[in-house]
Amino acid sequence: MTDVTIRRALLSVSDKAGLVELGQALGARGVELVSTGGTAKALREAGLAVKDISELTGFPEMMDGRVKTLHPKVHGGLLAVRDNAEHAKAMADHEIGAIDLVVVNLYPFEATVARGAERDEVIENIDIGGPSMVRSAAKNHAYVTIVTDPADYATLLAELETKDGATSYDFRRKMAGKAYAATAAYDAMISQWFAFADQGETFPEMLAITATRKEELRYGENPHQKAALYLPRGPHSHGIAQARQLQGKELSYNNYNDADAALELCAEFKGQDPAVVIVKHANPCGVAQGASLLEAWNGALQCDSVSAFGGIVAVNAQLDGETARAICEIFTEVVVAPSATDEAIEAFAKKKNLRLLLTGDLPDPRRGGLAVKPITGGLLVQTRDNGAITEADLKVVTKRQPSAQELKDCLFAWTVARHVKSNAIVYAKDGVTAGIGAGQMNRRDSSRIAAMKAAEAAEKYGWSQSRAVGSAVASDAFFPFADGLLAAAEAGATAVIQPGGSMRDQEVIDAADAAGLAMVFTGMRHFRH
Repeated sequence: MTDVTIRRALLSVSDKAGLVELGQALGARGVELVSTGGTAKALREAGLAVKDISELTGFPEMMDGRVKTLHPKVHGGLLAVRDNAEHAKAMADHEIGAIDLVVVNLYPFEATVARGAERDEVIENIDIGGPSMVRSAAKNHAYVTIVTDPADYATLLAELETKDGATSYDFRRKMAGKAYAATAAYDAMISQWFAFADQGETFPEMLAITATRKEELRYGENPHQKAALYLPRGPHSHGIAQARQLQGKELSYNNYNDADAALELCAEFKGQDPAVVIVKHANPCGVAQGASLLEAWNGALQCDSVSAFGGIVAVNAQLDGETARAICEIFTEVVVAPSATDEAIEAFAKKKNLRLLLTGDLPDPRRGGLAVKPITGGLLVQTRDNGAITEADLKVVTKRQPSAQELKDCLFAWTVARHVKSNAIVYAKDGVTAGIGAGQMNRRDSSRIAAMKAAEAAEKYGWSQSRAVGSAVASDAFFPFADGLLAAAEAGATAVIQPGGSMRDQEVIDAADAAGLAMVFTGMRHFRH
């Protein structure tokens, strides 16, 4: 494979960024420019000589531009194997000139969908001729250079400068691979729109998932693993992946994962009283609401200050300087906030390794979408766990009715528990987590661990008793036996919130009644694995 000199270029782009500069650089090298519609107009307005595609093909653009490049004079010039005698004869017999360079980007289908266009306009923004030219040029990359991304114009011009007006096989091969990725992503977005938006399917027969690499990370979950961050193509919620990093070293795989867990839980308190979430290894270790962020920070930290060391902090409101300075008193990996005052930013600037991420807003915790988990030989796909309950959904199943404060604490504990790895137990009192038990193989042990953490906090801070005393306790799934509930009662909990639905519900209810507890059923489970 040898270098190929660029003598004729076909340009047809929706995104006009950098087009004129590219055309001028090619024209200065004596490259013949062939173009279509708006692209030709933009080049002519810049004073460049351009041949219309209709002049090349002998046919006018027709059907509102739907048919213009779908012609043998175009695709023959792209697909011909130039050192094949039969191909060369066909080109001569039919007066087909070779096309050495194709610069194409496609109709803005994604942007059209994103701005809520009507169906007919969406359909009109499905490009046909563009992908066809891209695929033809990419297939024949032995002779043809294909460029689909305006970000590669400078690279193309540098290649032409280095190769004296030609491109190398390695360059053409690289651009061909990128071109096929572009058409694959484009078709995938169209198939997703048809499946999800147009036809209302939840699980289409063919699930096309496309994403663009944003960055390679230092390593994965462990140093021997490689990792990268990808951004989904098409409509999607904005969150940690789109956050603006103001300071600190680059985020690791675990930083992203933990920060996402913190943001997802913090989003549950969107528009509510100030809330602070502290996460360690994707599990919350302290959550609190208060009259101020500083009050919420102190409450969250006191739940489990040991685990908070080296943790991730997320807040649901603008981060102020006083709270920022308090956070800086312990080692913190990442802080996530919708925004931050200048005073807060200045406080964090003294901690050069701390990463500060500003999201601009909090995601909608009730949004839809699919969650995808790879397993050996396949993908598990489910709808997001966006189910929610209100006080009206609760069913009191014990003899004692919960007080208004107990109901409030139950709902707070329940909100946190849905973001704790199963088996999950959360004690909460007055809008503050007292103890969190996560990821145990049985619910009794989770109850005991959460109670132990509450007792340790009381001892550390010199409280007269554990915050678990008089608390509400939430269980992400039903108590299969009474032992987990009794462990919570021993810790001092007075109210219980759980889904219910066990074959032994009555046994658990009887145990709650015997212990004088108030208990409510939600009818909704929140496993998190």
